[in-house]
Amino acid sequence: MTATDRSIELIKAAAQSAADKLAHDIIAYDVSDVLSITDAFLLASAPNDRQVKSIVDEIEERLSKELGVKPVRREGDREARWVLLDYVDIVVHVQHSEERVFYALERLWKDCPEIELPSDAVATRGKAAEHAEQRAAEEAADLDGELR
Repeated sequence: MTATDRSIELIKAAAQSAADKLAHDIIAYDVSDVLSITDAFLLASAPNDRQVKSIVDEIEERLSKELGVKPVRREGDREARWVLLDYVDIVVHVQHSEERVFYALERLWKDCPEIELPSDAVATRGKAAEHAEQRAAEEAADLDGELR
Protein backbone atom coordinates (compact mmCIF):
# COMPACT_ATOMS: atom_id res chain seq x y z
CA MET A 1 0.00 0.00 0.00
CA THR A 2 1.16 3.55 -0.60
CA ALA A 3 0.11 6.96 0.62
CA THR A 4 -3.02 8.26 -1.08
CA ASP A 5 -3.08 11.23 -3.44
CA ARG A 6 -4.92 13.17 -0.71
CA SER A 7 -2.20 12.38 1.85
CA ILE A 8 0.50 13.51 -0.54
CA GLU A 9 -1.43 16.71 -1.29
CA LEU A 10 -1.67 17.42 2.48
CA ILE A 11 2.02 16.60 3.06
CA LYS A 12 3.16 18.90 0.26
CA ALA A 13 1.00 21.79 1.49
CA ALA A 14 2.23 21.30 5.07
CA ALA A 15 5.85 21.07 3.89
CA GLN A 16 5.53 24.28 1.87
CA SER A 17 3.97 26.02 4.89
CA ALA A 18 6.85 24.89 7.10
CA ALA A 19 9.40 26.07 4.52
CA ASP A 20 7.64 29.44 4.28
CA LYS A 21 8.18 29.87 8.04
CA LEU A 22 11.87 28.88 7.73
CA ALA A 23 11.65 25.40 9.26
CA HIS A 24 14.77 23.26 9.20
CA ASP A 25 15.30 19.79 7.75
CA ILE A 26 11.81 19.14 6.38
CA ILE A 27 11.28 15.52 5.37
CA ALA A 28 8.27 13.29 4.80
CA TYR A 29 7.85 9.53 4.91
CA ASP A 30 5.21 7.22 3.50
CA VAL A 31 4.44 5.06 6.56
CA SER A 32 1.31 3.43 5.12
CA ASP A 33 2.98 -0.01 4.89
CA VAL A 34 4.01 -0.06 8.55
CA LEU A 35 1.23 1.88 10.28
CA SER A 36 -2.50 1.45 9.91
CA ILE A 37 -3.33 4.73 11.68
CA THR A 38 -1.92 7.16 9.08
CA ASP A 39 -0.40 7.30 5.61
CA ALA A 40 2.46 9.74 6.08
CA PHE A 41 4.62 11.64 8.54
CA LEU A 42 6.08 15.10 8.01
CA LEU A 43 9.02 16.12 10.20
CA ALA A 44 10.29 19.68 10.56
CA SER A 45 12.24 21.57 13.19
CA ALA A 46 13.12 25.06 14.35
CA PRO A 47 15.81 26.52 16.62
CA ASN A 48 13.41 28.09 19.14
CA ASP A 49 9.97 27.59 20.67
CA ARG A 50 8.44 30.69 19.11
CA GLN A 51 9.39 29.55 15.63
CA VAL A 52 8.01 26.04 16.31
CA LYS A 53 4.68 27.66 17.18
CA SER A 54 4.80 29.91 14.12
CA ILE A 55 5.40 26.93 11.82
CA VAL A 56 2.55 24.96 13.41
CA ASP A 57 0.17 27.91 13.11
CA GLU A 58 1.06 28.41 9.43
CA ILE A 59 0.52 24.72 8.63
CA GLU A 60 -2.85 24.72 10.37
CA GLU A 61 -3.98 27.91 8.67
CA ARG A 62 -2.94 26.85 5.15
CA LEU A 63 -4.42 23.35 5.39
CA SER A 64 -7.65 24.80 6.74
CA LYS A 65 -7.97 27.61 4.17
CA GLU A 66 -6.68 25.83 1.06
CA LEU A 67 -7.67 22.21 1.67
CA GLY A 68 -10.52 22.49 4.16
CA VAL A 69 -9.00 20.26 6.85
CA LYS A 70 -8.39 20.78 10.54
CA PRO A 71 -6.33 18.51 12.79
CA VAL A 72 -8.35 16.01 14.81
CA ARG A 73 -5.70 16.30 17.51
CA ARG A 74 -3.00 18.81 18.44
CA GLU A 75 -0.49 17.93 21.16
CA GLY A 76 2.52 19.58 22.75
CA ASP A 77 1.26 23.13 22.43
CA ARG A 78 2.11 24.44 25.89
CA GLU A 79 5.84 23.94 25.73
CA ALA A 80 6.14 24.35 21.92
CA ARG A 81 9.12 21.98 21.99
CA TRP A 82 7.38 19.27 19.98
CA VAL A 83 3.96 19.88 18.48
CA LEU A 84 2.08 17.07 16.80
CA LEU A 85 -0.76 17.77 14.37
CA ASP A 86 -2.87 14.72 13.57
CA TYR A 87 -4.89 15.03 10.37
CA VAL A 88 -5.69 11.27 10.28
CA ASP A 89 -4.28 10.88 6.73
CA ILE A 90 -1.03 12.55 7.80
CA VAL A 91 0.72 13.38 11.06
CA VAL A 92 2.93 16.47 11.27
CA HIS A 93 5.74 16.68 13.84
CA VAL A 94 7.29 20.12 14.38
CA GLN A 95 10.12 19.87 16.90
CA HIS A 96 12.57 22.18 18.58
CA SER A 97 15.97 21.32 17.08
CA GLU A 98 17.19 19.81 20.37
CA GLU A 99 14.22 17.43 20.52
CA ARG A 100 14.72 16.55 16.87
CA VAL A 101 18.29 15.43 17.55
CA PHE A 102 17.40 13.65 20.81
CA TYR A 103 14.39 11.68 19.52
CA ALA A 104 15.80 11.14 16.00
CA LEU A 105 12.49 10.12 14.42
CA GLU A 106 14.25 9.75 11.07
CA ARG A 107 15.99 6.67 12.42
CA LEU A 108 12.62 5.05 13.15
CA TRP A 109 11.24 5.70 9.68
CA LYS A 110 14.38 5.55 7.52
CA ASP A 111 13.26 2.28 5.89
CA CYS A 112 10.01 3.90 4.72
CA PRO A 113 9.94 5.61 1.33
CA GLU A 114 10.50 9.34 1.33
CA ILE A 115 7.75 11.47 -0.18
CA GLU A 116 8.89 13.99 -2.76
CA LEU A 117 8.45 17.52 -1.40
CA PRO A 118 8.39 21.01 -2.94
CA SER A 119 11.85 22.40 -3.70
CA ASP A 120 11.53 25.05 -0.95
CA ALA A 121 11.12 22.25 1.60
CA VAL A 122 13.99 20.19 0.20
CA ALA A 123 16.23 23.28 0.39
CA THR A 124 15.84 23.27 4.20
CA ARG A 125 17.89 20.07 4.60
CA GLY A 126 21.01 20.68 6.64
CA LYS A 127 19.76 24.01 8.01
CA ALA A 128 19.70 22.80 11.63
CA ALA A 129 23.36 21.79 11.51
CA GLU A 130 24.23 25.06 9.77
CA HIS A 131 22.37 27.01 12.46
CA ALA A 132 24.07 25.07 15.29
CA GLU A 133 27.52 25.74 13.82
CA GLN A 134 26.73 29.44 13.47
CA ARG A 135 25.55 29.65 17.10
CA ALA A 136 28.62 27.80 18.33
CA ALA A 137 30.87 30.22 16.43
CA GLU A 138 29.00 33.23 17.85
CA GLU A 139 29.24 31.84 21.40
CA ALA A 140 32.96 31.17 20.94
CA ALA A 141 33.48 34.72 19.69
CA ASP A 142 31.53 36.11 22.66
CA LEU A 143 33.60 34.01 25.06
CA ASP A 144 36.81 35.08 23.34
CA GLY A 145 35.73 38.73 23.68
CA GLU A 146 35.04 38.25 27.41
CA LEU A 147 38.44 36.67 27.99
CA ARG A 148 40.33 39.63 26.51
